[in-house]
Amino acid sequence: MRTLTTLAVALIAAAPLAAQQPAAAAPAHAHADPDRAVSGAGLPAGWTARTDRGGPTTNVKVVPQGKGLHLTLGPSSILYRSADSVTGAFHTLATFTRTKAPAHPEGYGLFVAGRNLDGEAQQYVYFLVRGDGSYLIKRRNGAATENISAGWVTHAAATTADASGKAVDRLEIDGKADGSNVNFRINGQIVHTIKAADIDLRGIVGLRANHNLDLQVDGFDIHRL
Repeated sequence: MRTLTTLAVALIAAAPLAAQQPAAAAPAHAHADPDRAVSGAGLPAGWTARTDRGGPTTNVKVVPQGKGLHLTLGPSSILYRSADSVTGAFHTLATFTRTKAPAHPEGYGLFVAGRNLDGEAQQYVYFLVRGDGSYLIKRRNGAATENISAGWVTHAAATTADASGKAVDRLEIDGKADGSNVNFRINGQIVHTIKAADIDLRGIVGLRANHNLDLQVDGFDIHRL
């Protein structure tokens, strides 16, 4: 009896100490790639940046370079101009050059159907590649996102980066070009199709890039049909 009583007292005494123990540490890789600081941050006139999770736009740098724009990012961001809004059929495209490999695979590309981009109810559909020969199409609604493609999809049309980390891909979205389908193209090849009736593409068209990327974007344009 004395042994049982002694054990019970020990367990009761230990309980508060156990409750005070810190939670298990996060995996070592969880914070191994934080958003980097970017010097000389800023945007060309007319452009707006919205970062994921409230990251500082002071770490987003977009400058004209050649015939396009050079992006140096800390936080993941969308970049857009309010004038780039469409209400009917359109075709948008841009060529993305990833100049160096990020620490982890990170996507970049186009977004369409942007609405309420300055508020909590933001919405858009984005089409990304990431330098490993795969693409992704997703829809954002507020803080939530949902897959349109089957997650990241490997496709022969998408470029796999070379040994230096460089990858070049031209992305296009044909918004109801034939009246029935919306086609997503990589380097001229259709990689995914959605029925026009299943997606509302009205809204702002722009660029999206995940964190810590260095990109050259050329030929970004919107053709209203």
